[in-house]
Amino acid sequence: MAEKVIQDYDVVSIEKKETRATHVEELVSKGLTYEDAAFLDGVSKKEESRIFHKVDVRLVPMLALLYLIAHIDRANIGNAKIEGLEASLNMEKTDYNVAVAIFFVPYILGEVPSNMLLTRFRPSWYIGGLVLAWGIVMTFTGVVQSFGGLCATRFLLGLFEAGFFPGAIFLVGQWYPPAKTQTRMAMFYCSSALSGAFSGLLAFGIAKMDGTAGYEGWRWIFILEGIASVALGAFCFIALPDSPARSTKWLKPDEIRFLELNHLLYRGKRQTEDVQGPKKKFQWSVLWQVVTDPFLYLQALVFMSNAVPNYGLKFTMPQIIRNMGFTSSRAQLLTAPPYACGAISALVSALLADRYVWRMPFIVGAQTLLIVAYTILFVKAEYIADNIGLCYFAVFVACVGIYPILPGCNAWTINNLAGPSKRAAGIAFMICLGNCGGIPGSFIFLESEKPKYPTGFGSSLSFAAAGIVAALTLEFSFWTINKRNARHTEAEWREKYTEGQLEKMGDRSPLFKYSL
Repeated sequence: MAEKVIQDYDVVSIEKKETRATHVEELVSKGLTYEDAAFLDGVSKKEESRIFHKVDVRLVPMLALLYLIAHIDRANIGNAKIEGLEASLNMEKTDYNVAVAIFFVPYILGEVPSNMLLTRFRPSWYIGGLVLAWGIVMTFTGVVQSFGGLCATRFLLGLFEAGFFPGAIFLVGQWYPPAKTQTRMAMFYCSSALSGAFSGLLAFGIAKMDGTAGYEGWRWIFILEGIASVALGAFCFIALPDSPARSTKWLKPDEIRFLELNHLLYRGKRQTEDVQGPKKKFQWSVLWQVVTDPFLYLQALVFMSNAVPNYGLKFTMPQIIRNMGFTSSRAQLLTAPPYACGAISALVSALLADRYVWRMPFIVGAQTLLIVAYTILFVKAEYIADNIGLCYFAVFVACVGIYPILPGCNAWTINNLAGPSKRAAGIAFMICLGNCGGIPGSFIFLESEKPKYPTGFGSSLSFAAAGIVAALTLEFSFWTINKRNARHTEAEWREKYTEGQLEKMGDRSPLFKYSL
């Protein structure tokens, strides 16, 4: 009996050794040295989770807080509107829509150049500087005396906010492998939804300062929230992690080695190679690869299926709820619950998408909820005072549908871009195109059309439907290409192309597998 147990133990031990050797060989085939492959293979799942948890604690809350304050600062104009902004600045007709839309001109144009600059600086310094700058602009928005002054501050706000979101997405891609990106993005992106809730609650409280120091309540909304942004921007310089190599104070040498090898395995280059030196020439070939990539345009359409409904609703929700017959103060408070549900839906959707490593169903499911919500509002909003419960429920459904789309879209995009240069430029380019949806989103809800808002609700419905078509097209395209490339072995492809040719192809290489 004892001999049988020993024999069984020996067989199991041999099988484990063979399995490990096979795994090490597989890692070596992906570009690691044998020593690095053996080290990476020796890191247990429990240890891996512990290391990523350490990163989570340092990186994710900071990005979430920054994204929260960014969305509060760009959207609090909607709260200021119902507290007397338009009357104080003698605004009329579509002036409000123009002030909202002008933010997106520099915001859209600045995203790609900003992300290319990001690769030349420490992220903590670059992003911290951006937050500090837009906080100062937001503070001064509270003292503008004319419509022109408001437009000037909104333009500068868009200019400085342009680099943050694509920079944050790039930073997440530097720290985490593809299967762990969406949950982390959702953790800080759901703060976008919470920003709507906090914005309403803060506006409710701050507006009570009306008359303090001779300033109207809407001015204090900008001033106090701007000062908070300035403080947070200064905090970035010491609190935002740059890279594992620069994190020796809180990461052990073996943990840094694991993160760098993990990045090399999944992203293709060591992080020390990801940052362009100041003397490195601009790579026009990378920009050409980006602008000629059809998948990025489809991803941008998926992004727009969020951007148009999202910005339209964010800038108008206080007014929509006020149209139901509530006072300004009550309307500010009632914006909070739908946004809170949107935050929960973003996180739950991301957890499921990362667990199953599948983006499309959770994106299309959210877009379908948008179609349901805006169909209800399109039909019933004309008599909104008689359908308060149903229309307020539709606002909830819209928020639940809006917020899972972007984490899924961004994770899907960054996981399907090979090489750090194209990844940085590609994600910024996609977000740049997608954020063009902010311009129509700023104009679709017209004051003259309230409370029915046929242009607003109808446009949101159309973009959600277009987003579904784009997502399904992407899924089919990626699945087809993966299936076609799998018809040949890696050895066969390497016989056909040189190593240099395969590397130059990037995500067009037959060895690259698209993430679904």
